[in-house]
Amino acid sequence: MSGRRPSPEDAGAGETQRLDKWLFFARMAKTRSLAVELIRAGHVRVNGDKAKAPGKTIRPGDVLTIALSREVRILKMLGPGERRGPYPEARLLYEDLAPPAARSEDDVDD
Repeated sequence: MSGRRPSPEDAGAGETQRLDKWLFFARMAKTRSLAVELIRAGHVRVNGDKAKAPGKTIRPGDVLTIALSREVRILKMLGPGERRGPYPEARLLYEDLAPPAARSEDDVDD
């Protein structure tokens, strides 16, 4: 016994989830069926590789690139979801890696 307490990062390291479920819980798709379609159409990459199956397992630290109808989202998975909750709850599942300028680009009028 090492006496070392597990850190929060250690606790989340073994947690995995199906890609389609996570996209639904993170509110990237309105339904799991639409999440499956998004994946099968080739609009989702995990760590730079095109996701081929909705059942692909993802884990905290994975970087997802998602091509949505009006934007491309680059997200780092922080943890699995337990349910599809309100936006503030879903927002805790990922870190948005897009540069701040890209996020506010639509707000600038030149």
